[in-house]
Amino acid sequence: MKKKIKTAISNRLKAIYKISIAVACIGVIVYFMPRNSVFNYTYNINTPWTYSQIMADFDFPIYKDELRLKAEKDSITAHFEPYFTKDINVEKASLSAFEKRYISDYHKYISREQYNALYNKLQKIYSQGIISAEDMNIGKQGESTFIKLINDNISSTANINNFIKIPEAYKILVRNDTTPHRTLNRLNLEEYIGANIKYDSLRSKRALNEELEALSISDGLVQKGQRIIGRGEIIDSRTYQILQSYHYELEKRLDKNRQNTLTLLGQIGFIFTCILLLLLFIYNNKKLNNNKILLTLLSATIFPVIVGIMMQHRIGNVFILPFAMVPMLLCMFVDTRTAFWTHVISILMCSIMLNSPYEFLLLQILAGCTAIFNMRELSSRSQMFRSVFFILITYAFSYLCYELVVENSIAKIDLKMYIYFIINAILLLFAYPMMFVIEKLFGFVSSVTLIELSNINSELLRKLSQDAPGTFQHSMQVGNLAAEAARAIGASSLEVRTGALYHDIGKTLNPIYFTENQSGGINPHNNLSPQESAKIIIKHVTDGLALADKHHLPKSIKEFISTHHGLGKTGYFYITYKNEHPDEDIDEKLFTYPGPNPTTREQAILMLADCVEAASHSIKEYTEENIDKLVNQIVDPKIVDGSLNLAPLTFQDISTIKTIFKERLKAIYHTRISYPSEKK
Repeated sequence: MKKKIKTAISNRLKAIYKISIAVACIGVIVYFMPRNSVFNYTYNINTPWTYSQIMADFDFPIYKDELRLKAEKDSITAHFEPYFTKDINVEKASLSAFEKRYISDYHKYISREQYNALYNKLQKIYSQGIISAEDMNIGKQGESTFIKLINDNISSTANINNFIKIPEAYKILVRNDTTPHRTLNRLNLEEYIGANIKYDSLRSKRALNEELEALSISDGLVQKGQRIIGRGEIIDSRTYQILQSYHYELEKRLDKNRQNTLTLLGQIGFIFTCILLLLLFIYNNKKLNNNKILLTLLSATIFPVIVGIMMQHRIGNVFILPFAMVPMLLCMFVDTRTAFWTHVISILMCSIMLNSPYEFLLLQILAGCTAIFNMRELSSRSQMFRSVFFILITYAFSYLCYELVVENSIAKIDLKMYIYFIINAILLLFAYPMMFVIEKLFGFVSSVTLIELSNINSELLRKLSQDAPGTFQHSMQVGNLAAEAARAIGASSLEVRTGALYHDIGKTLNPIYFTENQSGGINPHNNLSPQESAKIIIKHVTDGLALADKHHLPKSIKEFISTHHGLGKTGYFYITYKNEHPDEDIDEKLFTYPGPNPTTREQAILMLADCVEAASHSIKEYTEENIDKLVNQIVDPKIVDGSLNLAPLTFQDISTIKTIFKERLKAIYHTRISYPSEKK
């Protein structure tokens, strides 16, 4: 009962784990999907239009581009004639003050004739116009020196250079005057010179703004139903501006809030459907553990997020992205079916953000299939480069064929696409370093790592062959036997072979206590009690795990070490003790391996191969009947005692494994003919 409750709780936690990750993936993808535009085309001047034909849905003006508008505004500003006002009161006040001062004081120094001459000169200067240096500079800021002069509410055009600056007005006033210089100084004539031409900033700014506002921001009109551009046409500057204007008007006419809400609902529904299909596949694939599920869902999420960012900010072209990296990595760490399904779901979610999804889906599915075909079992670094090369060829050839079907012309093929494919292939090479990153993050082991670990010249295996040669030979035989069985049922033969090489490394610490390393009839167990012997035998599992930690072996290899005996017993010493103490209650923990039982097909195969290979040495006569009987006696009890319950093996798999074991043992121990001796 308790076991059923634990199983139910475990299954529920796994379901919550899967759903939580799936919901998080949906949220992240939808968050980064573009919703701010219904015109998600990417285009540039002097490039071909790669999308379908566009027709105008409504009348709209062709807006001038920002550079042109700025140039026209700058031209208006440069040729603008600012407004100045002629202040009559300044002239009247100055002349009146000069006249009063003459009557009261200046008549002592100058005659009436001299006064009249200065008065007339001053009046003439005011008539021409006196301006301050600051206002003179304002009038000369543009390319024109003409201004608008307001005199008694009447506007006229004047040249700013015809006015007199205040210092120059004084010089003109005293020039050619016969009055002595000392006398002129007493008159303080500069007090009667003031600027009567003044800059009217308020009126000037208002007039300039009116001219700028009157500037037309459009240059033509596109009518409803008019063809804007067709697929394959080169985008010139005029067409580019029409597309920009159409985009602007389209955005302006739509109800933003309503558009974003409906778009968001559609995106959530589509992404939810895709992720749900992926979850259903995962649910039916019992071989996937939590780490593999997490990697699968993250792999399906990463490229939709990147595509969403690229489309939202109009960055580059999506064909530079190495979408085939997803099936490449999942082939290495999960399986080919999961790789294909995840790749299809990923590119489907990406396609909804693109304006030409058909071409995108066609090329990406073919590239993904090529990746899966070449990466079914990675065995060397060169295979990675070969796979990338074939993916590049698939992209290039598929695109060429697609364009010939659609356009019926080689001239319309966009050669830039081939540059994108090359960049894509270069980025695909980063799958190799990503492989090691995933190994560290998720605890997986790639085929390349397994090949490196299976090198018998490595430090740990070399030590095993030197200190425990019998165990080393046993491990080699178990590896061959298990690999054949794994290959027959579709499990990883490379993984189980590598696990077999390391499953007994703990025996290197006490090799003499294991029969395969004993010679000369010396057996140290003869001097030990069954409990002590069992403890030493069992300890080779914990010793093996300690050595694995010391040499930084991957988690999956450690699992082969801990599960190759599962929760089984040291049968020989357990039965011996039981026979010696028939009436005693036995503490079975003293004779039981720490486990756990195998949880993968590969671990289960290794457990069976280890037992069968070890027991095969006890057969006195290697006949077919004896070998068949031995295999059945070893495998069937493992099924009965539940050692294989956690491993996803079917009865058909177990039957196939037994057949392979029998065939391999018969091939190893077949009877040889005896050679005749030569007669003398």
